[in-house]
Amino acid sequence: MRNEPDKVDLVRCIPFIFLHLGCLGVIWVGASPVAVGSAIALYFLRMFAVTGIYHRYFSHKTYSTSRLGQFLLALWGGTTVQRGPLWWAYHHRHHHQHSDEPEDAHSPHVHGFWWSHIGWITSRRNFPTDYTKVKDLAKFPELVFLNRFDVVVPIVFATAVFFVGRALEHFAPQLGTSGPQMLVWAFFVSTTALFHGTSCINSMAHLMGRRRFATSDDSRNSFILAIITLGEGWHNNHHRYQSATRNGFYWWEIDPTYYGLKLLSWTGFIRDLKPVPQSVLDEGARAEHAASVAAAQKASVVHPEYSALKKVMPAAAAIAIATVPVANHHAAPQPRPAVHRDATETTQEPQ
Repeated sequence: MRNEPDKVDLVRCIPFIFLHLGCLGVIWVGASPVAVGSAIALYFLRMFAVTGIYHRYFSHKTYSTSRLGQFLLALWGGTTVQRGPLWWAYHHRHHHQHSDEPEDAHSPHVHGFWWSHIGWITSRRNFPTDYTKVKDLAKFPELVFLNRFDVVVPIVFATAVFFVGRALEHFAPQLGTSGPQMLVWAFFVSTTALFHGTSCINSMAHLMGRRRFATSDDSRNSFILAIITLGEGWHNNHHRYQSATRNGFYWWEIDPTYYGLKLLSWTGFIRDLKPVPQSVLDEGARAEHAASVAAAQKASVVHPEYSALKKVMPAAAAIAIATVPVANHHAAPQPRPAVHRDATETTQEPQ
């Protein structure tokens, strides 16, 4: 399959059509605060599973846990309806090795926006899992089982959501919800929003935002995407150093996934969270400083009156220069080219 040409396969489209059509159920089941609140809560709880489990654990092993803990994390990740943990990790590691190159399955620069957002996952060639690329995970039969039968957890999850709604309808009728309503909102609507939120990283994190580090791809940092995806929007940071548990390298870069993982580490469930090396932080600080100086110099050329103003009111001039909209002021400097790293080189085994 992996040697087939890229094209949309109608059979692979069926799950996505079914998922989106399920959202239309709101027309018949209506809405309630409980159902809508559950949809929002499950979006963020499962976005954390995508970012903190499928991405930062299975793909990059940025922290450690026990074998039981690993299995429980895989079950949690399965509720996202984004296939199995080994498939997810394989494709993401492959993405880092070939980011924005022809071999990258979902680069918007190579394949276009819509293909990188949803088309790539409907192609037969992207369906198999190359277990040779995830040997550190493939030796656990329980993970291989969840990966091969990746529909089991979503079906169990959707069924549980339905029966929770039925129970609430019976024991707390004042809440105004029901089994079908909870299924539509907490499963179909929440899961569809989760898929598109996650896909924004594939389709948009290489198009919008600013570049701090001169990586060999076009990865970018975006505050907006970081909010949508609980910290994954700091994509340029991540492509510069993949092994860190946090994607928001600096305190002002909001990274809710890291905060959640830090809380879990205090319980002992996970451990050995990997920090960002000081050398990488220093490199980022130098890049930011160089960009600021370049922006100020360009502002002085475009607005020469600021040079005279500096002699009279240095502080006012500095504020004026800092607030001037300058095109491409966020372009990164050109230090040594970054090298793609194989995430499997830094993996840690569960103990």
